[in-house]
Amino acid sequence: MREFTIGKNDAGQRLDRFVSKNLPLLPPALLQKYIRLKRIKVNGKGSKRDARLQTGDILQLYINDEFFDKPNEENLFLTLFKPQLTIVYEDENLLLADKRPGLVVHADETEKVNTLINHIQAYLYQKKEWNPKWENAFAPALCNRIDRNTGGIVIAAKNAETLRIINEKIRDHELEKSYLCVTVGRPKKPEGRIEGFLWKDEVKKQVYFHHKPVAGAKTAVTLYKTLETRGELSLVECRLLTGRTHQIRVSMAELGCPLLGDGKYGRGDVNRRYHETRQALYSYQLHFDFPTDAGMLNYLRGKTFTVENVPFREKYFSHDKNG
Repeated sequence: MREFTIGKNDAGQRLDRFVSKNLPLLPPALLQKYIRLKRIKVNGKGSKRDARLQTGDILQLYINDEFFDKPNEENLFLTLFKPQLTIVYEDENLLLADKRPGLVVHADETEKVNTLINHIQAYLYQKKEWNPKWENAFAPALCNRIDRNTGGIVIAAKNAETLRIINEKIRDHELEKSYLCVTVGRPKKPEGRIEGFLWKDEVKKQVYFHHKPVAGAKTAVTLYKTLETRGELSLVECRLLTGRTHQIRVSMAELGCPLLGDGKYGRGDVNRRYHETRQALYSYQLHFDFPTDAGMLNYLRGKTFTVENVPFREKYFSHDKNG
């Protein structure tokens, strides 16, 4: 419990607005709930949210200590009263979240609060599985990233050992990630291997495909398989043997079949015709191969997890459509 004594400079303010100003981490909906439950008292009694505070009033707040902290990137998850998550799988060690396109995984210069990691931490906090105030508390962390405009499975570790093992397995290519994408055009060979060298222009934030080694370029290998074609669009499955920035987008464009909606490597005229502003790319399946020992995560060996609803597949390749 914390107490505030109202000074003359704060007199006349509404109760809810005073608390909101002094506890910026407390979500507005939770603030109103606490007032209704009388966990916020004025002079020892419950009060209404629009009650005007007077000089000398004593506020008693029966609220978790973490809400009194100053906002920073580590505690902004507290402001998410109703975390929005689509969970593909969860156990005591990890969580597989289906990230929707448009959501960033970590805070960046454009977004600090509405991030995937904040939604996951808010979810686990509200389940009472994790609290940053616990002694030696491990902060749930993401094991892989997906671009803002790409959707799909992201792995979140709930403890340090899981984070260590999964990062090791990703590095050793013992996890298989499969992607679905919609391409403009049909690949000449229905399935194949795209191998080359990708070089990133850090200024333009653009990646270029090279068939021969160039300074600063990294090897990129992508396997693809055409699943279906309707008109000028094809549904293609891709599997990464290397994990490079924009790898699928650049590789499919090099093949002459850029991704629908891709504003950087695609065809603007086609994107506008279909009103697509995000690349049609989804990390829809994750397979825990684990040919070597995985310690406490051995129980995941051989398991495959798949996203049920890939929006662009339903939109352009739904089986109830003709042709």
